[in-house]
Amino acid sequence: MLTTEFRLFMETDQCALLKPLHSLLLERPYLAQTSPAPLCSLLKSGFNQRVTFVAFFLLFLTSLHSFAYEVGTTPKGNASGGCPEFFLGGVAPRVLNTKLQPGYRQLCFSGFSVGYSPISKTPLWSAEHLTRESLRMAKGLRRVNAFHEETRLPEQDRAFLSDYAHSGFDRGHMSPSADQSSERAQEESFSLANMVPQNSNNNRHIWEGIESATRTWTKSQGELFILTGPLFLGSHVQQLKGRVMVPTHIFKLIYDPQQRKASAYMVLNEATDDYKVIGLGELEKLSGIDLIPFLQTDQKNTLIDLPRPTPHQEHKNSGWD
Repeated sequence: MLTTEFRLFMETDQCALLKPLHSLLLERPYLAQTSPAPLCSLLKSGFNQRVTFVAFFLLFLTSLHSFAYEVGTTPKGNASGGCPEFFLGGVAPRVLNTKLQPGYRQLCFSGFSVGYSPISKTPLWSAEHLTRESLRMAKGLRRVNAFHEETRLPEQDRAFLSDYAHSGFDRGHMSPSADQSSERAQEESFSLANMVPQNSNNNRHIWEGIESATRTWTKSQGELFILTGPLFLGSHVQQLKGRVMVPTHIFKLIYDPQQRKASAYMVLNEATDDYKVIGLGELEKLSGIDLIPFLQTDQKNTLIDLPRPTPHQEHKNSGWD
């Protein structure tokens, strides 16, 4: 016997109901291929309407998830948005440098979150909560280079693929694709909202070694909170096509919950094998960002020993941007 709700549903124009759901789906690039047309055809034909109703319901849930995903975008200012799981204590970084505050917003992704600046047209930070289990899940995934513009950002605020074309710089991941534990998260990591212009030698050697060392240490410690981002130091900062700012330095901050301490790798954005390890307090002064607001000031000035970067030379000619 059909329920009252099901009868009411079948008495409506079901295809008309599907259209607004499809509009929601189109807002996300990875769902843009989803179409309600097959369901409309089945509904009109009367073919197995119970099965079709289930399919409609699943499409509705997908759309609802997409909507919830969008709510995870903080439009402006320093208000914390969604995805607290990526931050120590569930608290996102706060931008203190007033020059970087206009238009600043947080974007949530499946495996990471970024604090995006339309001024630099790059992330100011990209946050991950790596665990031994998440890296086990990531290990079997094949990397697929799917660089794309971030359509959640207004066109005037986002970086374009053309900005990087023939620039001589790699599109350098802040949250690496190799850290991502699902195909969706890996695809999202190729958003330009997660990229900075990075020296190609740096990206494929010392920086790859830092990323690899971070994953190895995560497996040893069980979990780590990671914040990766650019630094724009000095008065003369290069720009790609007059739009995307080129970092002078790049950092990777690591907080170890076991030791309750943090330190950061910092490298010049140039061909080099050199790196520095600095404390959280020093990094926050350089970046103008309160990177881990959950910690007290006195907890930010103690360094921990970070593992030595171990570059893998086999990536030398692999198109590693």
